[in-house]
Amino acid sequence: MGFRIIGTGRSVPQRAVSNDEIAKFVDTSDEWISQRTGIKNRYISVGETLNQLSAQASEKAMEMAGVTADSIDLIIVGTLSPDRIIPSAACELQAAIGAKNAVAFDINAACSGFLFALQIANGFFATGGAKRALLVGAEVLSKMTDWTDRGTCVLFGDGAGACIVDYDKDATVTFSSGSDGTKGDALCIDNRPLNNLFIKNEAPLDHTHMDGQEVFKFAVKTVPRAIEDAMMKAGIKAEDVDVFLLHQANLRIIESVAKRLKRPMELFPLIMSEFGNMSAACVPVLLDIQVRNGTLQRGMQTVMAGFGAGLTWSAAVFVY
Repeated sequence: MGFRIIGTGRSVPQRAVSNDEIAKFVDTSDEWISQRTGIKNRYISVGETLNQLSAQASEKAMEMAGVTADSIDLIIVGTLSPDRIIPSAACELQAAIGAKNAVAFDINAACSGFLFALQIANGFFATGGAKRALLVGAEVLSKMTDWTDRGTCVLFGDGAGACIVDYDKDATVTFSSGSDGTKGDALCIDNRPLNNLFIKNEAPLDHTHMDGQEVFKFAVKTVPRAIEDAMMKAGIKAEDVDVFLLHQANLRIIESVAKRLKRPMELFPLIMSEFGNMSAACVPVLLDIQVRNGTLQRGMQTVMAGFGAGLTWSAAVFVY
């Protein structure tokens, strides 16, 4: 049992921000950023909310799939930057698109969120809890970024990607997922400080903190291992895979994964140059681009992988 992706969509804010523009505000340069990360541009919200971006991406996915919102049984939004703590981003999206028959909830697994959502949806399909799901990865990371910290502010972008997934009893999918909370401090953001009748705390809201070297070491070791595990479960080898859709955190990480798997970089499409690191939105935005430009076609053996804060990781192997 598995699923079939029948529609994809994406949405980004209208404001594109280049490395040169960031260099006007912090001590950095296009050369410094692009050589270390592969990023040259990103999109930053100038008022667009996560719900608006999610709804726009979802509507494009539904249009491609040729389905209506009331046919959706399940909505999962992967995000660490929702507009509100409650209600969930998924419930707000449900209201925005009119998916009155859907169960809706969020999942926070940071950059792995979309892959975790895909695995959860597959579980719903397997138990008869749903036949059609809307899965969204969406972030407005700019509101959580320290724009004086050149080590992190150059990395992140805002955006949303969505896909419509149908239950398919004849399809197969394998996953390899995990978490290592002992290394959670390598990439973190504190929640609002304790402030109540007995504790007074005027500390400002926190921003993203990252130990770049620790995250890099984690990614280059864990991601290929997860992909290899998912491929082993599927009974295939790396040379059987037509395309690898990986989280777009850093060009060097993806190059390292390709080298470990002994596969050419041509099989690892890249979008971080234009979009930066959009956390949970990266993989579904990448998926939509590949579908719409014809790079990803029916029957292709596909690998997806996400990795990030938590620390978390997930890989999926399936035929598109």
